[in-house]
Amino acid sequence: MSQKVLVYKKFPQEALAPLAQRYELMQCEGRRPRERFSAAQLADVRVMLTAGGLKLPPEMLDDLPGLGAVICYGTGYDGIDLAELKKRNLALGHSPGANASSVADLALTLMLAATRHTLANDRYVRNGQWAAGEPSPRSSFPAGMTGQKIGVYGMGVIGRKIAARCVAFETEVGYFSRTKYDLPYTYWPSLEALAEWSDILVVAVRAGDATRHAVNAQVLGRLGENGTIINIARGSVIDQAALVNALQRNVIAGAGLDVYETEPHAPDALTALPNVVLTPHAGGQTAAAHKAMQDCVIANLDAFFTGRGLRYPVT
Repeated sequence: MSQKVLVYKKFPQEALAPLAQRYELMQCEGRRPRERFSAAQLADVRVMLTAGGLKLPPEMLDDLPGLGAVICYGTGYDGIDLAELKKRNLALGHSPGANASSVADLALTLMLAATRHTLANDRYVRNGQWAAGEPSPRSSFPAGMTGQKIGVYGMGVIGRKIAARCVAFETEVGYFSRTKYDLPYTYWPSLEALAEWSDILVVAVRAGDATRHAVNAQVLGRLGENGTIINIARGSVIDQAALVNALQRNVIAGAGLDVYETEPHAPDALTALPNVVLTPHAGGQTAAAHKAMQDCVIANLDAFFTGRGLRYPVT
């Protein structure tokens, strides 16, 4: 029986190499399957591989009459219409927690860069201002991490790894999540309450309709003029227009962002701001994270093609 895997998203070839050794990969690079392959070639495709944050329109599935499963390379699946897959009796798999450590590391990187004015200090050295004895670009001394109140919005695998790393920096950690867990961190009953308590608010919640624009102008106002927001989850969780306004008006002090409402993110009012540190959705982009995600994808594919369902299903 066919072991064809249609690769919907354009992935780096390095990411696909281990899969190509085991399965026949048909790469769409983000285009509709029938635009790249004939109906005969698509007829016996049984699995689609995609990225969870990429929207998957129903017509993409229409081109694959033999499809049995959609597998996400990564943890998220917010771009997938779960009701549509259920209607078509298609299984959904992902890579739970595979990149959690890598994403948590970047959260701390953004946190430190944003609060310690790392980019401004880097430019200060590179352009010769320091050597010339010119004044430092900072207007005041940063608070530092010790004693800071770190609020984590979302206490899943990534949120917990972020919290643990923050504790190592001698901070106080609080969180808001749909569920209160037995954890050594202060639980806050709402996102607004967490923001008001926090010096730094880290967005680590799963994206979806329930969390879209959860971080709005009111939450940013609660965070306050000395507050910093970090987002390594999904861009949809923050109202980006409200964020730009808050940063421009110094409602908050700064931000560190790895994700955006539209990706890839083009230069605009957000990128022009000096009090923002930006990375290109690179949280899971480490060798260890990719190896872990590849292992999950292969485990899902092996299980599916041998009739054992999926090893890591989304339930």
